[in-house]
Amino acid sequence: MNSTVASSSFASGLGQLPQDTYWAQFSEISKYNVSLNYFERMWLAWYTYMQNDVLATGIMSFVMHELVYFGRSLPWIIIDCMPWLNKYKIQNHKIPTAKEQWQCALLVLLSHFTVELPQIWLFHPMAQYFGLSTTVPFPSLPTMAMQLAIFFVLEDTWHYFSHRLMHEVPFLYKNIHKIHHQYSAPFGLAAEYASPIEVMLLGFGTVGCPILWCAVSGDLHILTMYVWIVLRLFQAIDAHSGYEFPWSLHHFLPFWAGADHHDLHHEKFVGNYSSSFRWWDLLLDTENSPEANKRRREAKIAKLKKQA
Repeated sequence: MNSTVASSSFASGLGQLPQDTYWAQFSEISKYNVSLNYFERMWLAWYTYMQNDVLATGIMSFVMHELVYFGRSLPWIIIDCMPWLNKYKIQNHKIPTAKEQWQCALLVLLSHFTVELPQIWLFHPMAQYFGLSTTVPFPSLPTMAMQLAIFFVLEDTWHYFSHRLMHEVPFLYKNIHKIHHQYSAPFGLAAEYASPIEVMLLGFGTVGCPILWCAVSGDLHILTMYVWIVLRLFQAIDAHSGYEFPWSLHHFLPFWAGADHHDLHHEKFVGNYSSSFRWWDLLLDTENSPEANKRRREAKIAKLKKQA
């Protein structure tokens, strides 16, 4: 049962709810749904006010994506303007110019409106077909945490193999992935600077994996999906930031990829294909780092000595 049906079930016994403003809906809903928390009442009021689940989800999803993407990119733009933080820049001789940042932002916006917006609009009916829930109350924190962990693992696996494929097949690299590698020293805004085909291909890992989970388990709330999208955007933007700090996450979680991992990929154009974690690169020997390269050299020398 979707949220519109849920909201109409209690409204039928209370008379027609005010339709003039969102806050009038929120006030009316709050009178009769005291068991819901403030955020849940805001959520229900939004769907009740819109009276169209597809429109309500589409607007909320697109606005959230834009606010998070550009909101998270903004601090990195500011940091690039602070010379005293240049010592933390991985490729500190390559600072993006204002012109590069602006051109990148325009092309990313074009992609968002022409490629991602239609996908976002189709997301609600497609996900609801597979059992996605938009109702209240929200799922528990342990349930959300478990599902988010699964999504990170699934997306990272999809990203590794599809990303590696685009590098190892010359036609795919030349005609699709090369656009993303325009910047050999990445910056936050460039996280989604890519061909429309690549946006759809890699985006399947971000959106498709949760939908597949929902189809198999029948248990997914759109709020969990939103939290996942926010975390994935943060991860992608931070990985493209070009900065390595003493407090970067991979210092505390050694299996986390981070900016140092992905920056080398942009600089050398090979290896480090994973998005969030390092294990696929380590397992399949595509890790590109001084330590990994040293290890390969030593193994090659040992093999040659054994053959001699």
